[in-house]
Amino acid sequence: MDDIDRELLGLLRADARTSVVDLAKKLRLARGTVRNRIARMEADGNIVGYSVRLKPQVEKHRIGALMLIAVESNCDEAVLRALRGDPAVQSVHSTNGRWDFVVGIRADTLEAFDLVMMRIRRIEGIATTETNLLLTAHQL
Repeated sequence: MDDIDRELLGLLRADARTSVVDLAKKLRLARGTVRNRIARMEADGNIVGYSVRLKPQVEKHRIGALMLIAVESNCDEAVLRALRGDPAVQSVHSTNGRWDFVVGIRADTLEAFDLVMMRIRRIEGIATTETNLLLTAHQL
């Protein structure tokens, strides 16, 4: 990938429905060149799909948070299994450093969110957690 590919990805990230004609004008390239670059990035696996972003009011689970989890030694797999089975858990990432997992959580209300946090904190093998509510999403 070169600087033009990165600029093209930035334009697609801002609006994946931008026409090839408009992308070509913004990049000062031929339409065929833009089409070929997109096709190559898709074939190479750099572009793996396109998605829709919704207004926060439209999403069912409007409250989001990241929960940082430290796990007691040798309990990683059991904690991971329990997290995978929780419907409020949207993502789980293992990390290095102080925290073992970063967990994405969604809930409908603050009360429901509180219940999710309590439920996760009770999982056997979790030593400590820290939770941060997600406030404003900034477009890249």
